[in-house]
Amino acid sequence: MPAQSVLNGKRCLVLDDEFLIALDIQQMLERAGATEVICVASAAEALDLLRSDPTFDIAVLDVKLSDPEGTSLGVAEALAGKGLPFVFLTGMRVDDVHAKRFPKAPVIEKPYDAIALLDAVRRALEPR
Repeated sequence: MPAQSVLNGKRCLVLDDEFLIALDIQQMLERAGATEVICVASAAEALDLLRSDPTFDIAVLDVKLSDPEGTSLGVAEALAGKGLPFVFLTGMRVDDVHAKRFPKAPVIEKPYDAIALLDAVRRALEPR
C-alpha cells in the first residue's frame, strides 16, 4: 500500500531539534497525504503537546536531541504507553541500544531518503 493512502487524514508529530530537517519531514509527510503535521524541537515540547492534544496518529522522532533530555526516549515511552506508533530517525547505527527498547518502531538512519522514511511510516501504521 503506498504511503500516500496510509497517511490520508492522519495527524503527525515530528520531533527534531534541527529546524530544516523537521521542515523537510513535515513537507514530505504533507505531500504523502497527512492532514496535519506539527513539528516540535524538544522532548518537553512533545510531551506537553501529547498531554494537551493526544490525537496524533503517528510520530517521527529524532533519537538524539540537543535539549536537556538528550534523547526522545521519554516521548517514545509516552507514545508506546498510548499505543501510538512512531518511527525513529538516528545518526547512529540501526542496532543502537535506544532503538532496541522499542522493537516495533522502525529505525531510519540519517541521512535518510523520502522513500525509506515513508516506507517506515507505512510499516509503523500497519495493524499488529
